Amino acid sequence: MDDELNATYITLGGYVEMGKYRYLYFCIMFTVYILTICFNCTIVYLISIHRNLHEPMYIFIAALLLNSIIYNTAMYPKLLSDFFSEKQILSYSACIFQFFVYYTLSASDFFLLSAMSYDRYVAICKPLQYPTIMRKCTVSSILVLAWFIPASEMAVQITLVTNSKLCYFTLRAIFCNNSLYNLFCESSRALSIFDVFALLNMALFPLLFILFTYTRILIISFQSGSNVWKKAAQTCLPHLIVLICFSSLCAYDVIIIHLGSDLHFIMTLQAFFYYPLLYPVIYGLKMKEISKHLKKLFCQAKVM
Repeated sequence: MDDELNATYITLGGYVEMGKYRYLYFCIMFTVYILTICFNCTIVYLISIHRNLHEPMYIFIAALLLNSIIYNTAMYPKLLSDFFSEKQILSYSACIFQFFVYYTLSASDFFLLSAMSYDRYVAICKPLQYPTIMRKCTVSSILVLAWFIPASEMAVQITLVTNSKLCYFTLRAIFCNNSLYNLFCESSRALSIFDVFALLNMALFPLLFILFTYTRILIISFQSGSNVWKKAAQTCLPHLIVLICFSSLCAYDVIIIHLGSDLHFIMTLQAFFYYPLLYPVIYGLKMKEISKHLKKLFCQAKVM
């Protein structure tokens, strides 16, 4: 099966005729890629060197940004090279790797967002118990599980995918997502069942948990008075913005509405364009402590 994977090539048919606009697309996406890597690395660096940012919330933010760095590093080089290719192709093994990275990190983000919502719930609703509940070992365990569980489940899914026979070799997408299933000769019952299980376990259940915790936070803080309500709203707002944008992107990927090729290409590019900058912009500007350290860093750079 390994020899077959290496010998098989997939054509990415999601690209439209770019013509003279290919240089514009490349410049825009390359700029986004560089900015994303720089912003994410800067914030991760600030969180790592400043002791007042060594709190669970900021550690989870650093983990999210690290996921974004890995995701962009794995996806963007191929995307950028395809803008100058007459025919966009990649090996089936590389396609499987993209599939694994994309869904593993997406699921990991859901787990990390769940951890952040629980952290905010404990901090706002049970402040006296916070040091006891959110200990270093607890945070470390959450981080390990947030990466290990998605990777393990995706490893099972990859096994089922590689055991499915290909009859088609043109993927209606610009990278390997769940459109890959359309290439199989016949649908796999085992893969379909596991997909439902993975969707519930790695996306829907974490999403419901997040909604439940934020609802509890808002109810309890509203009952505690206007000052507590305002503080809770300011603290939770960045996380809610990220959650809404991320969930919308995942919903679009799961549904994959059958749009026209041009519109589908534009919609997918928007996901690559807006979403990579979402984490550093939201957490860098809206989180007070991170924003303060960013301003100091830029002020020092100007002086030098």
